[in-house]
Amino acid sequence: MYRLTILLLLSCYYSFGQIHEFGLFVGGSNAIADVGSGKYINPNDIAIGGVYKWNRSPRHSYRLSAIYASINGADEKSTDPRRKQRNYSFKNEIKEITAGMEFTFWDFDLHDQHNYAIKTTPYLFTGLTYLNYNALALNSNDKIEEYNSHNTFAIPMTVGIKSAITKQFILAFEISARYTFTDDLDGSNPVRDKEEYESLKFGNVNSNDWYVFTGVTLTYTFGKNPCFCNTN
Repeated sequence: MYRLTILLLLSCYYSFGQIHEFGLFVGGSNAIADVGSGKYINPNDIAIGGVYKWNRSPRHSYRLSAIYASINGADEKSTDPRRKQRNYSFKNEIKEITAGMEFTFWDFDLHDQHNYAIKTTPYLFTGLTYLNYNALALNSNDKIEEYNSHNTFAIPMTVGIKSAITKQFILAFEISARYTFTDDLDGSNPVRDKEEYESLKFGNVNSNDWYVFTGVTLTYTFGKNPCFCNTN
């Protein structure tokens, strides 16, 4: 009986935060690569997608997202005179799926309906990203163009702040960087292992590319607290 009571109490605690969120991410995107301005946070294109969360407890959530983003870069916008003189530019499209875990700095209990209007907390997120992008390379006219598509992985690193603005809706602002396992988002290091592409490489071929999202998520919460433990 004692063991059963302990088990019920633990079940009550761990299921307390089990509630679902589903919503949209809208924001800007930018690349950190060998072509472009070189600024780390510089949203100059669009990113949009969907987000799902399962709030496993008041302090952590499992998170899944699917995002489409367009990224671009132009050497003419750089402060580096060598890039300005080179004057390359590129555009790319990214389609990604990301899964991982979100950690809040403070308890974010969505079942506490009395204080929902002031529920605000910073958070961190990381996990694994699988993405598809356009493989790029320099052509004979010294322009960067698409020659294929390619899939790879990335590590997401996100920092944000979120607030329950009503009983059902949560608004968040976040900045999320993706460290990719490729150096070809900008066409500087083609992934094809052919001699014809070897001579077309430029920039720092030992440093992989990044891309960054800056934007907001608006999610709708649903699902009731599954714990009905008697606290008396």
